[in-house]
Amino acid sequence: MERIVEVEKISFDEEQDEITLRPSCWDEYIGQKQIKKNLRVFIEAAKKRDESLDHVLFFGPPGLGKTTLANLISTEMNTNIKTTAAPMIEKSGDLAAILTNLDEGDILFIDEIHRLSPAIEEILYPAMEDFRLDIIIGSGPAAQTIKLDLPRFTLIGATTRAGMISSPLRDRFGMHFRLNFYSCDELAEIIKRASVKLNCISGEEASFETSRRSRGTPRIALRLLKRIRDYAEVENEPKIVLERAKYALDELGVDVEGFDELDKRFLELLIQAKGRPMGLGTIAATLSEDEGTIEDVVEPYLIANGYIEKTARGRIATNKSYEHFRLTPKDKSSLFD
Repeated sequence: MERIVEVEKISFDEEQDEITLRPSCWDEYIGQKQIKKNLRVFIEAAKKRDESLDHVLFFGPPGLGKTTLANLISTEMNTNIKTTAAPMIEKSGDLAAILTNLDEGDILFIDEIHRLSPAIEEILYPAMEDFRLDIIIGSGPAAQTIKLDLPRFTLIGATTRAGMISSPLRDRFGMHFRLNFYSCDELAEIIKRASVKLNCISGEEASFETSRRSRGTPRIALRLLKRIRDYAEVENEPKIVLERAKYALDELGVDVEGFDELDKRFLELLIQAKGRPMGLGTIAATLSEDEGTIEDVVEPYLIANGYIEKTARGRIATNKSYEHFRLTPKDKSSLFD
């Protein structure tokens, strides 16, 4: 079943909508204040020196704006941006074609950069450090290495799994930025601005209610806004009010903490364990979900907000999880007895 709070899977139409709703300049960008502040300084310094920006690595849960930041950097640097994803770069020739088509100062944005193969990474190292491409022609004793000079460019990498990036690749990025979950106030502002672009003005209370249930993630907030807009339009309501937002969100199965059915089943499973840690494999098998989905999509928000803890032996539910189900740690089994 498709999850309304899913952030990793995004359809083509949804991606096009995101592009339309993305901020076009720094002043329109909401949230990630420290990252934004630092980037503005580094961009201004690079422009004063008439140099390309140092390579940048963005990491953090999906849907927090890594692609948006890459496009804003391109806009502020007045350069072109070429966008690709690591799984699309299968052969060394694919990367060589991309790099040789860059112009001076261009930005290359690689999403899911942790999925680059070791062979592709080896080609990327001299390109990042020396702006040189080493191409091997032929094989065996007759093999020859041709060195091609590349224009100075900026590589921006994005990943949801920083730990899976090899140390040599990580060390070649001059700037590392971790994107954090957004506050309710920040998401409410994003929702209000997006509602204007969608011609469905969202009221103050409705925007805040939607933000509360958006798991600190702009992509989810925008997705929920569009579904609430559908409910409002069917009722011929020109403005989204609190009552309509609550009704729509309840019908979508998103509770006041932003949990859907999978989140609740996950927490209930840990509570049912009565304080015993559960391994990721056991959790995934019990919930009939992929381990990657549990680790990359479900857990980050729950961990960041203190609902579960990861230990060396597995996952355990915190007191906050018991409170969500109106239980106390002493009543661990009462939900299921």
